[in-house]
Amino acid sequence: MHLQKVNFKNKEGQSLAGRLELPVNQHPHNFAIFAHCFTCNKNFTAIRNIGKALTSNGFGVLRFDFTGLGESEGDFGDTNFSGNVEDLIAASDYLKDNYSAPSLLIGHSLGGAAVIYAAAKVNSVKAVATIGAPSNPKHVQHLLQSSLEEIAQNGMAIVNLSGRDFTIKKQFLDDLENKTLSETVKNLRKPILIMHSPQDNTVGIKNAEEIYKAAHHPKSFISLDGADHLLMNKNDSVYAGGVISGWAKRYLNITDPEELLKTKHQVVASLDFDDGFTTEMKVGNHYMTADEPTSFGGNDFGPSPYELVSAGLSACTAMTLQMYAKRKDWHIDNVEVHISYSKTHALDCEDCESSNAIIDTFHREIKITGDFDDQQLERLLQIADKCPVHKTLHSETQVITKIIP
Repeated sequence: MHLQKVNFKNKEGQSLAGRLELPVNQHPHNFAIFAHCFTCNKNFTAIRNIGKALTSNGFGVLRFDFTGLGESEGDFGDTNFSGNVEDLIAASDYLKDNYSAPSLLIGHSLGGAAVIYAAAKVNSVKAVATIGAPSNPKHVQHLLQSSLEEIAQNGMAIVNLSGRDFTIKKQFLDDLENKTLSETVKNLRKPILIMHSPQDNTVGIKNAEEIYKAAHHPKSFISLDGADHLLMNKNDSVYAGGVISGWAKRYLNITDPEELLKTKHQVVASLDFDDGFTTEMKVGNHYMTADEPTSFGGNDFGPSPYELVSAGLSACTAMTLQMYAKRKDWHIDNVEVHISYSKTHALDCEDCESSNAIIDTFHREIKITGDFDDQQLERLLQIADKCPVHKTLHSETQVITKIIP
């Protein structure tokens, strides 16, 4: 993933701060905008995880702070829900002017309601996805319940939300009163994916039902069973991102990956400063994630580097055995190749107490299903040692490294 800091102006001329995430080694086939939850910001962990899942599948993703939040200019107390929608339109204009107009809008919580309104006004948007969205923006009033009377009497109140103080003015509540999401959803006529947890105690599952009923087909619902409203469990947000990516591709124009390549490198790995060990990779024409186990400080979102090397040896061995057997008119019903990696003493070491006697060792076990005699199995075992990756690991290799601009 390639991360860029971006800034663009909202309707009032204030600067909004964003992060544009781009896929590894290719131009995005589509751009998406992510709208965060009420009083959240662009760097919320769940948003970043969903963004990574999308960029690993070739999307460019813009996430930004709404006016008065995070690094964006403006006074939150002077904002309202309509302003959030206008911010989304400004973000869309930024992408259109500098990259490519967005085709996918994703919103979390109140941001989910905002992307529905914005999608009705942005012609380039072909699909919409919501996560834990309220069926009516007025739902946010229940978060302010203890302060509603003070806001009505004084025109404003300081409200503590998630440990932070925010100034909420009466105009914010008045603006919510004028929004009828059900009519907007009914008239949207764009594919919509509604994701919601049955255990969401902030925005109840009934909201998802009401949005779904109001929407026209094609519409889809995915249950985020067991997740909380903020998707605090990383597995929930990673799952949500993967589902959104797969679902959206059905409704978007996807350019041939070969046409989008920036370079012709076979494998590219990209790791940002604050991503720990979680590394986005492009392997041939395929995207995947590498990581380290949690015991080593990683997130275990993907195989480790040595597991990837082991995977290459395992796959190559299976392919080689099947190819040889077919050439000999032998029928292997199935071949399983189990690989584990460790550093062990060389078999023929003379001084096994020396650290120099410890070498990289791949333990390979092969299970062959089929009708073979001992002589055939012995020959297949010999052929396993002739697989190209095995031969590479045993040959003298070199890694030539240079810095590229």
